[in-house]
Amino acid sequence: MAHEKFDVGGMTCAACQAHVDKAVCSLNGVTDVSVNLLSGSMTVDYDETQLSADDICAAVDRAGYSAAPVASAAPGTATAGPGAAHHESPTKKLEATADAMKTRLIVSIVFLIPLFYIGMGHMLGWPLPSVFTDHIHAMTLALTMFVLLLPILYMNRAYFINGFKSLAHRAPTMDALIAIGAAASVAWSVYAMFVMADQLAYGDVHGAAATAMDNLYLESAGTILTLVTVGKYLETRSKSKTGSAIEALIDLAPKTACVVAADGSEQTVDVDAIQVGQTVRVRPGESVPVDGVVLEGTSAIDESALTGESIPQEKNPGDTVHAATINRTGSFTFRATRVGSDTSLAKIIQLVEDANATKAPISRLADKVAAVFVPAVLLIALVTFIVWMVLTGDVNEALTAGVAVVVISCPCALGLATPVAIMVGTGKGAEMGVLFKSAEALETLHKVDTVVLDKTGTVTQGRPAVTDILPAERADGRAMSEKQLLKLASALEKSSEHPLAEAIMAAADERGIVARPVADFAAVPGRGVTAREGANPIAAGNAQLMAELGIEIDRAQLEAFAREGKTPLFFAKNGELAGTIAVADEIKPTSPAAIEALGRLGVRAVMLTGDNRMTADAIARRVGLADVVADVMPADKERHVRDLQDAGHVVAMVGDGINDSPALARADVGLAIGAGADVAKEGADVVLMHSDLLDVARAIELSRAVIRNIKQDLFWALFYNSLGIPLAAGVLYPVLGWQLSPMFGAAAMSLSSVCVVSNALRLRGFRPKTTDMGN
Repeated sequence: MAHEKFDVGGMTCAACQAHVDKAVCSLNGVTDVSVNLLSGSMTVDYDETQLSADDICAAVDRAGYSAAPVASAAPGTATAGPGAAHHESPTKKLEATADAMKTRLIVSIVFLIPLFYIGMGHMLGWPLPSVFTDHIHAMTLALTMFVLLLPILYMNRAYFINGFKSLAHRAPTMDALIAIGAAASVAWSVYAMFVMADQLAYGDVHGAAATAMDNLYLESAGTILTLVTVGKYLETRSKSKTGSAIEALIDLAPKTACVVAADGSEQTVDVDAIQVGQTVRVRPGESVPVDGVVLEGTSAIDESALTGESIPQEKNPGDTVHAATINRTGSFTFRATRVGSDTSLAKIIQLVEDANATKAPISRLADKVAAVFVPAVLLIALVTFIVWMVLTGDVNEALTAGVAVVVISCPCALGLATPVAIMVGTGKGAEMGVLFKSAEALETLHKVDTVVLDKTGTVTQGRPAVTDILPAERADGRAMSEKQLLKLASALEKSSEHPLAEAIMAAADERGIVARPVADFAAVPGRGVTAREGANPIAAGNAQLMAELGIEIDRAQLEAFAREGKTPLFFAKNGELAGTIAVADEIKPTSPAAIEALGRLGVRAVMLTGDNRMTADAIARRVGLADVVADVMPADKERHVRDLQDAGHVVAMVGDGINDSPALARADVGLAIGAGADVAKEGADVVLMHSDLLDVARAIELSRAVIRNIKQDLFWALFYNSLGIPLAAGVLYPVLGWQLSPMFGAAAMSLSSVCVVSNALRLRGFRPKTTDMGN
């Protein structure tokens, strides 16, 4: 199966999106299609043995649009396509469209002002030159208005080209509604001008003037086209702001880099020209251009853009650096290991764009409505015209009502409601360090009522650390100091490979303690280690080793450590207990606040761990967890998630290890925490870059805000059309005498799309209630 992305041209509304979707879905071998109106793109999953990318493009062409595959190449090469530095900017693409629309709008307004003044001045009592008010100059008035309309028609010819093309393909779109409305007004006006010419030929000056007053709709046609263009311009300008988050990510990467040749010479090159294996130099204040491994030099790197860690990280030879991080202090060289689209930053950008390219399930309603919307509107307009003709016999009244129905209808608002909110939401998520891999994950997360948490690396730090240093009182009443006990401990644990030994050595390093050498070092499997320091026998281990050596320990303290989920290491010297050092996997500082935040959101938190019940309960008490499942084998985590789903819960699984992958895949939404550079975690639907459990609550809040926004937009779009179309058709005319002018219909139609986009843009100011928790 192939998964390919295409650029699609010619789409202007939700109906266009539905037609492209239908055309591609009809091909044998296509398994999934996702068309994005906002970005003008399409992703297709298809069987390469049954059809090719050219076949897909041909199907789109037959539907009246254009499509071309988005170029890509193998990752890890200099020709890997654009990396983060030169990634295509959705913002700039939309800004270019808006600039072109602005030119159309300016020209249209320049000619509409005199056209509208001349056409409506006599009705509104505005002062006009006598040449436009005398009966004998009726044709002069008509021709002047027609000449002023021609530039507006020319500048907005795309509506007619695209609209009538869609009618020819029997797939009418929004442009078809605009084209029919404007063309009907112009056609009837031209017909009226011929009638006026005939009347003037027979000397009926007053008749020609009356025809001009009642049958010229040239200013209506110009106003319709101009107002629609106003709406399109405002809509496009607003849409350009939805990609600002991706734009910010793209701008993080430098455009050039300093490559060091084998002879030591340096050359500044385009960042996309860097090859894997090349040596790159980064000076203070510069950004790292690609991912790599430090060769020479040391520095402090600001990685906040990728990981959210505000404190610069010290980098030494052998350490990894990532594109878009900032070198704060020393100069260093590194070997490029990931370039182009293979860098961490490029993957993050790709994740955000992929999420925008997918469809949320909630969008299916809009798609179904849009598929039949335009044909239904045209039918309603035809029925409206016929009814008005039957009831009044007045062509002008019937034409006014029919055109008003056509121009007030707005499928654009329906089509924009979901993709605009999804794009702003996923962009906002990226700013927060929450990467959604699909729109479906963003939507599903708002329904989650149960969050299953892995313990190690999720609730806790994932690495043991010293928590207590307790020197023991000897028989003579004296005791070691904490530093002396750590010196003894480091001497014993220096040669040990046990994870708890690493915690002891880390604590010793923090205090500047250098481990002394020992002799006769021996490991006692399952119990500890023994050695000799000079003439003094020393030992470190658990209670069982101490018992074997005949050394008494404080049993009450041992039980207290067990209740707190800590592992005690006992140290002995010359047959006496020297002291106890407790080690534990410390909880993350924000874990208690995260559990509290989930509770406030009405979400139940459950911790799954392979640890024993006592340790698990100790961690749960410290973070405020009520539901704990202990002694769980890695292979059983997926079963526990499935059991919760079978009980009717919508489950999110949060984990950080490979052993969590089956559970992450089984859950309704899988969240990978602590991703660091590995942003494309397999099995996860959402990647939490900051390694912060609070981001789970923040992601749920964001999901709820986005879905609430989409529902608001869909409601108002449907409400607008259900109210506007009957009003334009004149349903209220017999009761209230209201009949909507086509010009007001065009203004209302344009305003509806702008309102939908503007409402979605409010998500840019989203601030989760959990923002300040845990700080």
